Order: sequence, then structure tokens, then C-alpha cells
Amino acid sequence: MSSDLGPGPYTKVRRRVAKARYDEATIFSILDEARLCHVAGVVNGLAMTVPTLHARDARTLYLHGSPSNAMFRSILEAGRVSCAVTIYDGLRLARSGFESSIAYRSVVVVGGVRAVEGDEKRRALDLFIDAVLAGRAREVRPTTDQEMRLTLVIAVSIDEASAKLSSGPTDDAPEDLALPIWSGTVPARLSFGEPVASNDGAMSSGTVPLPASVRRLLDQQ
Repeated sequence: MSSDLGPGPYTKVRRRVAKARYDEATIFSILDEARLCHVAGVVNGLAMTVPTLHARDARTLYLHGSPSNAMFRSILEAGRVSCAVTIYDGLRLARSGFESSIAYRSVVVVGGVRAVEGDEKRRALDLFIDAVLAGRAREVRPTTDQEMRLTLVIAVSIDEASAKLSSGPTDDAPEDLALPIWSGTVPARLSFGEPVASNDGAMSSGTVPLPASVRRLLDQQ
């Protein structure tokens, strides 16, 4: 069944279709929670993927890197790109290795690309900062013009996308249910440790307080 963002010709899920989702709410929530994405392109005839940070605004996914990055140059030349994110949620341990797997949420996005400049670029860079740590853009100094020149920002139009979710009980074969083998799920989550402060410059005085963004991050765990 068709939904907000698919199924499209490049992102239609063809295996385990019951795990597929095409609605904006599911896709956008996974994109926003994922800590990084992988971007695919062709460089000198070789298909390649690279990990990078991303930030989303409505149906636009922003990527950033060096202006000399060969992958990003190839993406702009191609005019379209494929990006993927995955969130690892734990283990799904069946009574057989064949049915054992991981719990995950993933998204594949395909769309047109363009280089971003001016006010949109500055706003996108703030989005990247907040994508790493919510609220951090208000705590750091503004991005300089030199830093703007040294950073390439690409906007990806989320033309089509699909999500795939794997969770819940394992899919053991009926004949395996009586086997005395432990089966079940082992949840996993990203956690953060105790912050370690810098000890140089103004930080060497030990009087700079922990910022609100970090305190919120730790409180949410």
C-alpha cells in the first residue's frame, strides 16, 4: 500500500515486507534519532559509502563535509544520492542460528541534491550542531565566515524513502519450539558516561559549569 514517501522504485522493500514502513512519522523519527548516516556514491568508477553526520528539516536531509571531498563532488555531479541510517536496538536470539538476528530500525532515502549557500547554509550548520547534541547551537560561538567557506553543505530532497523495523519475539520454526534452547531478546541502547572537562584556556580555572545541553542529555538516560 502506498504511503507518504513510498514505496518508490529505489526504496521499495522486497524482502520481509511486513517489516516495511513508508509513513513520514516513522521515517522521520528514525532519521532524527540516528547518530550518523551512510552516503553512497561512485568515485572513479568505484561504488563507495562513507559515514557522515546528518540533520533533517522537514523533507530535506542535510549532509556536510569538506569542499574537496571526492564523494560529495561525485554526488553533486550525479544530481541524486542514496543515504541510509540504522539504529541498533539489541539481539533477537532464536533457537537456531538461521532465525537469530538483531533488533533494528533502518531508513533508506533517495533524492535530488544541491549545494547550500548563504543563510540556509548557516542555519543548516546550526542544525548539525543540535543534531549532535540538542540545544548546543545556542551555547557555542557563532560559525565564522572562514568556517563557512571550509564546509560544504549538501541538501538532499527526501523524494522517496522506506523504513524497515525488526523487533519483538523471534521467528522460531514450529518444530524447534520444544528444544531446550534459550530464546528471547536482549535490548541494547546508547548510553553516555561521566563528562570529562577540558583543562585548557578558560576551562583550566574549573569554574565553567556543565552546560544545560549536557545536563539534559544525562538526565534523559
